[in-house]
Amino acid sequence: MRRNAGFAMLSPMPRRDASPPPPTEDQLAKAALAHLARYATTEAGLKRVLANRIRRWAREAGVEDEASLAPLRDAVSRVVARLSAAGAVSDTAFAEARARSLARGGRSRARIAAALSAKGVGEAAAAAIAEALPDEEAEIAAACIAARRRRIGPFAAAPPDAEARRRALGALARAGFPRSVAEAVLALDAAEAEARIARFRR
Repeated sequence: MRRNAGFAMLSPMPRRDASPPPPTEDQLAKAALAHLARYATTEAGLKRVLANRIRRWAREAGVEDEASLAPLRDAVSRVVARLSAAGAVSDTAFAEARARSLARGGRSRARIAAALSAKGVGEAAAAAIAEALPDEEAEIAAACIAARRRRIGPFAAAPPDAEARRRALGALARAGFPRSVAEAVLALDAAEAEARIARFRR
């Protein structure tokens, strides 16, 4: 009898719900700020980061109904809109900084446009590219950087013959530089190409 009484005194363990609660709007805002503290991004990029967080929660919670996620997506839109209004995330600032960095790294207008598009930059892209590469002189300098990285044209180890010239033109074309820009680069010697790069990067 005592043994039975002892068992009766044991209280049942409370059941735990293994499903995590959905992220709140405040939690999404904190996650957004934490991401912005580490990475530069666009509004679209920040939305993707928060959407991934929601997808991870849905997977852990076993939520498969897409319609039930609509309120969380609305919360993401509100969070990003508030941060954009506050200047914490700016497509324009991101586009300008990224375009300038890519141009100084020897990227063409076409490559910069593709990179910005992949990051979700929309209307701000054209103005940012125009600022980073305002004229053909700037694009020639960027192409010089690309040629130096590939050791072609003015930076080739040996004076280029017809075949080397053809390959150099092809390499610069694949990098997105117009034929006129590529021709201008191949007409330079190494000293002049270096001087153009230095002026461009000042």
